[in-house]
Amino acid sequence: MLYYEQKFKKTGKNLIIGIDEAGRGPLAGPVVAAAVWLKTFSFQNRIDDSKKLSASQREKAFLEIIEKSVFGIGIINEKVIDRVNILVATQMAMEKATDELLSRVNTLTGKQIQLLVDGPVKLNLSLPIANIIRGDGKSKSIASASIIAKVTRDRIMVLYDKIFPEYGFKRHKGYPTKAHRWALKQFGRSLIHRQSFYGV
Repeated sequence: MLYYEQKFKKTGKNLIIGIDEAGRGPLAGPVVAAAVWLKTFSFQNRIDDSKKLSASQREKAFLEIIEKSVFGIGIINEKVIDRVNILVATQMAMEKATDELLSRVNTLTGKQIQLLVDGPVKLNLSLPIANIIRGDGKSKSIASASIIAKVTRDRIMVLYDKIFPEYGFKRHKGYPTKAHRWALKQFGRSLIHRQSFYGV
């Protein structure tokens, strides 16, 4: 999980940032991205692709990551997703998360930055970028970003569940499960459903 971090450190990069998103596939809610610079690679909790962890494991890892990193979060809501499409919205969320992180470390001089991005998303940032397919399972920095993004988005959807309890967002987080599709047929779409998505 440290191959890419070690590879770029050997080239003189000393601020390596992992970037990932959560929420490209759901029918409702925002897409959330996180950018994470790990200050240490030593963790007590399992750090891996968020999809491979249980909710409890993600929560424990999340708390440890925020203690041992500098991070930024980008959230793009469903209205913007409908306007620009999910790919562009994902790009926007990743750029926003990266900008937020960099604003927190702008006092650090002499830092050579390297971005590690999960998947083929192209970012409009004037920084060196390595796109890594399935990077959340290959890089600890990207895996950490996937956990931050997933936990953040899940918490948002739990809050939305209190506003729109009939849809069951707390259980499926907006993904197109059978129960969610049934609720859509029964109640129609809510204010946070992505109107441009098939099935909504």
